Amino acid sequence: MSGVTWTVRVDAGLCLGSGICAGTAPEVFVLEEDRARPLAERVAARERILEAADMCPAQAITVHDGTSVIGPRPD
Repeated sequence: MSGVTWTVRVDAGLCLGSGICAGTAPEVFVLEEDRARPLAERVAARERILEAADMCPAQAITVHDGTSVIGPRPD
C-alpha cells in the first residue's frame, strides 16, 4: 500500500440499509439504526470500497480521491 487514502461518505437520506456495503467492506462500513456509515471518513484505498459503492442499490456511497469522485463508477 502506497499510503493513498480516499474519503468515503454515505448519504443517510438515500441509504436503504441493505447492508451490502458492510458485507463487502466490513472494515470500512457498519450498519447503525438501519443505515450504513463509514467507520472513518478517510480510509486506505482498496478496490472493495469501490465495489461497495458500485453495488449500493441507492447509490448512497461516494468515494473521493482528493476533489474527484471516483465511486460509484459509471456503468
